[in-house]
Amino acid sequence: MPDAESTPPTPRTPTLSHALIPIVALIAILAVNIFSFKTEYQHVPLVLAAAVAAFVGWRLGNSWKDMEKGAIDSIMIGMKAVLILMVVGMLIGTWIAAGIVPLLIDWGLKILNPSYFLVACCLICVVVSLATGSSWTTAGTVGVALIGVGTALQVPLPMCAGAIVSGAYFGDKMSPLSDTTNLAPAVAGSELFEHIRHLVYTTVPALIIALVIYSILGAKSEATASADSIAAFSSVLAENFNLNPLLVLAPVLVFAMVMMRIPALPALLAGAVVGGLFAAVVQNVPVSDVFLVSLDGFTSETGNESVDSLLSRGGMFGMMSTVSLILCALAFGGIMERTKMLETIAKSIMRLANTTGSLIASTVGTCIGVNCLAPEQYLSIVLPGRMYTGAYAKAGLHPKNLSRTLEDAGTMTSPLIPWNACGGYMFGALAVSPFAFAPYAFVNLLSPLIAIILGYTGCSIVKTASDSPPDPPDRAESCNA
Repeated sequence: MPDAESTPPTPRTPTLSHALIPIVALIAILAVNIFSFKTEYQHVPLVLAAAVAAFVGWRLGNSWKDMEKGAIDSIMIGMKAVLILMVVGMLIGTWIAAGIVPLLIDWGLKILNPSYFLVACCLICVVVSLATGSSWTTAGTVGVALIGVGTALQVPLPMCAGAIVSGAYFGDKMSPLSDTTNLAPAVAGSELFEHIRHLVYTTVPALIIALVIYSILGAKSEATASADSIAAFSSVLAENFNLNPLLVLAPVLVFAMVMMRIPALPALLAGAVVGGLFAAVVQNVPVSDVFLVSLDGFTSETGNESVDSLLSRGGMFGMMSTVSLILCALAFGGIMERTKMLETIAKSIMRLANTTGSLIASTVGTCIGVNCLAPEQYLSIVLPGRMYTGAYAKAGLHPKNLSRTLEDAGTMTSPLIPWNACGGYMFGALAVSPFAFAPYAFVNLLSPLIAIILGYTGCSIVKTASDSPPDPPDRAESCNA
């Protein structure tokens, strides 16, 4: 039997006060960084907050070795996102060099107008993400082109990015091809298609309201792009790139592979490789330069400041700031989880859930909190899903109420947080900070709010006993007066 002195002491369970110390520290440091230092880089605040969390964990009896393992395990969860980000950097670089992005921008300029651009932008992304089931693929391909069109039309880029994210995440949330749409019902214990039908009651109203707002913003748009300036923008593209229509085969290939359920990483890598081939064959870019573009991004030298600013981007190196931000955030979340401070916060929230409305509101709050503190979209679905399954069953609520709320809050708020893997990806792909586009991502903002409203009013809330047969839209989902 081992000597008692050699047995490490059991760490103490953190109180809510202990658990809130790193949270308060993070908020305070972020506030100073944003409002006093005026910087969009949040790496150092996250590292300092992780240090505060580690200090509190050490005071509670956790060893550094154990907390370090927690940080590393958390980072490993996010490595898939990191690899995809690096590949998307390659794809953006090669697609610009190949003329694929310039071609899509040129086509967009010919058919889109500032007055309805935001509505069209959102709907295009809805269609693509419904077809592919991937918000990341949508933003990294057509989203990049739409940002270019918005730049040429002089539409404010935060509005443009907000419309792209809204459309991309609507389709991601509603498509049976989406990984999160399959994950949420699996965690909650519901069935895929009843989960999707149940999502209609929160997601479709959010989209309709968003489209109305985008149409109003478009009508009041201060975009001043004239026909001459748009023609000049297209002319610069045509003079510097061979805008061969065959270039569209690259995005078609990527979309086809994703629709065939080929994982995102190999599909995007194939797109980057095809982009490199087109750059060499169609644009006569030396193969050595194709490799450099994949690594360091494309540098536009057209002489037009707007075009050069838009097209000088991409490459793996271009994603490294976003990658390091995600790693810092995951390390912070891993320490918070390993020391059980996240669990303490979650249990404190659950104590407030004594009605259907408060239970759904608590689920929403927990999902958003996990997105902030353990910044990986999957964790914001899995952790609250495991926590609240019993509470929903005890309240007599059908599991699809839980799976819907997990998506309304976990999936939809993840791209709005800069240090979340999804927010970091959107920043890297669209070159617009989530802090800037979040106020215009109306579908993402409205979905959790509508979920809470439905919870408190009883609309579309299904009790366990009312689940036979499954719920078509014309029955079982009525409001409880």
